[in-house]
Amino acid sequence: MNAPEPKFAPLPDATAQVVAEIERLGERLKQVSDGVGRVIFGQDQVINQSIITLLGGGHALLIGVPGLAKTRLVETLGTVLGLDDKRVQCTPDLMPADILGSEVLEESETGRRSFRFIPGPVFCQLLMADEVNRASPRTQSALLQAMQEGRVSVAGAYHPLPKPFHVLATQNPLEQEGTYPLPEAQLDRFLLQIDVSYPDLDAEKRMLIATTGITEETPPQVMTGEELLAAQRLIRRVPVGDSVVQAILGLVRSGRPESSDIPEVKKHVAWGPGPRASQSLMLATRARALLDGRLAPSIDDVLALAHPVLRHRMALNFAARADGITMNKVIDRLCQPFA
Repeated sequence: MNAPEPKFAPLPDATAQVVAEIERLGERLKQVSDGVGRVIFGQDQVINQSIITLLGGGHALLIGVPGLAKTRLVETLGTVLGLDDKRVQCTPDLMPADILGSEVLEESETGRRSFRFIPGPVFCQLLMADEVNRASPRTQSALLQAMQEGRVSVAGAYHPLPKPFHVLATQNPLEQEGTYPLPEAQLDRFLLQIDVSYPDLDAEKRMLIATTGITEETPPQVMTGEELLAAQRLIRRVPVGDSVVQAILGLVRSGRPESSDIPEVKKHVAWGPGPRASQSLMLATRARALLDGRLAPSIDDVLALAHPVLRHRMALNFAARADGITMNKVIDRLCQPFA
């Protein structure tokens, strides 16, 4: 005798609607990823982490040597996502007004004088700050306000930035002469630190053929700024299981030498990640799940994003440098209990 088929209660209308929206967004994100991949070769992980950053509503710090298509990546993301993108080349003599804008004195036909605000390049939806560590601390602080508050202050007046607003900053890990290291407060504002490495042989071969011909591939527009904002709101509605929440909390809190039970952390870490790291990891895991076509994140998502979320929110002490301990080794140790 055949056993009766199990009966499942139908999903509530609100839950079913969210599931349908998540599935539709997953299909669009697949198109976004494929569109960027038609132009950027051999950087699948970098592309995915960049999209995760934008879905999480945050900013990203891309670190890699020159010539790895970091600028092209930002331009392509702007085209595919339908965002107004601009680029600023950071130099030691770059002033805050060169990014934020300034007020100019104008005189009307009647002789009346007044100030008019001329917006700078920060008034866009996707800003690339190239070699951001070459900007002076004064200019970096102006960019910090834009990243944190979504607005800038000029001559005592606040000016809101367009929405969505994202900063993708780049940094060259080789040349450190004439640079100003980013302060910890600004590093903490980056959702992810994305390390850009060299492409493999096959990808570099395809890039060589595709970029030295008569024409180059043009990425398609898949989304708009309004659709990206809707996707960011939907990301925050993705359910997260208690096991994933506990993994995020355990991973982040174990990186703090004051409260960690891991001997290596107590010995080698000068300061650990704050609560913003937990928030970033939560948003990033949700975005990664949707990018992979799943309805909820797993602990695997937490482990996959531990490095880009934590590597710029921790610092090693002198003992770690003397023992040859790197940040990657410390984060690997943090992940061991959850692997």
